[in-house]
Amino acid sequence: MKKYIIYIAIIAIAGFGVYKKVYIPKHTYETTTAVKADMDVRVNGVGNVGAKNIYKIGSVYGGKVLDLTVNEGEFIKQGTIIATIDSIDLKNKIDEAIAILEKAQSDSETLKIDEQSAMTSHAYENEIFIKNKKLYKQGSLAELSYKKYQASKDIAKLKIAIIKSKIISLDKQMKQMKANINGLKERLLRYTVVAPVDGYVVKKSIANYQIISPNQTILEIVNPKDIWVETYVDTRMSGDIKIGDKAMIKLRSSTQKVSGSVVNIKPVNNRVTNEREVDVAFDNLAVPFYLEEQASVAISTGKLFDIIKMPTKILVIYKEKTGVWILNEKDKAQFVPLDILAYQKREAAVENFDISRQILIPNPSKKPLSNGMKIIND
Repeated sequence: MKKYIIYIAIIAIAGFGVYKKVYIPKHTYETTTAVKADMDVRVNGVGNVGAKNIYKIGSVYGGKVLDLTVNEGEFIKQGTIIATIDSIDLKNKIDEAIAILEKAQSDSETLKIDEQSAMTSHAYENEIFIKNKKLYKQGSLAELSYKKYQASKDIAKLKIAIIKSKIISLDKQMKQMKANINGLKERLLRYTVVAPVDGYVVKKSIANYQIISPNQTILEIVNPKDIWVETYVDTRMSGDIKIGDKAMIKLRSSTQKVSGSVVNIKPVNNRVTNEREVDVAFDNLAVPFYLEEQASVAISTGKLFDIIKMPTKILVIYKEKTGVWILNEKDKAQFVPLDILAYQKREAAVENFDISRQILIPNPSKKPLSNGMKIIND
């Protein structure tokens, strides 16, 4: 009996060994390890070429557009005449007003001459009056003759006052005329549309000789200094970005990378995409440039020293946590959650991870890893 028990025990042990070695499923995965090193921290984003300011140029007054010769893509300097608007008879009105002013100025000069003449006459009449006044007091001059000299002196004085009044009134009229003329000239200037800044014409909205309404946009200008990339960055990685951070920009139309810097961070996140807009200006903008062109941007936010680095391809999300699968002491898969410090290209910086651990590289063509899965090293 004992003999049979021993045989059964041997067969059971052998069967268990065969089960473990043959029948228990085992999976083969490649492994890698993490390393300690320094890492430049960059935040990557994608965006489009935009502008801080787009100047929409129009005319205060409506009318027929004349002499519109600038074209889209053309660079123009500040003060360049873009177009003129037909002012109809405004120039004639100015000429008429100037002619009336010149007539008033001539009349004013004549009145001033008359004033001098009247003052001379008054002085003469006053002198005669003073002499005859003495004769009157001595009884050598009749009262009627005395009053005649007095009246002549008073009339001469009154004439001076009348001329002075006319001069003052005319001066007020001329002042108002000049103000009206200046107003008309200022209005005429506004019929000439000029570029407010240096810039490229990015859009031309109307054609020459087209009739426009007041304040209608004629064309749009962008100053190269205002150009930036409106970059969208995942909010999880945007917290360390600050104004002045250096960046590298790669336009879709070019193989070259150009330098830039962060100049603006929008205060509102996109609630749908969970992204934040970070505006990155060019250090030296290549021309011509194209608004709305797609660009990729890498923003340098600092440097991490003596941290643990591992390739991002091994990172997985398991039960809503980011981490890696490791091979434990029992040659089984084990998920280890990680604290991600930063991402850089195809690497991630983490902390609190044992670099001696072998990390399993997930393989989408094989069975998904799970805790306790038996692993065979490849």
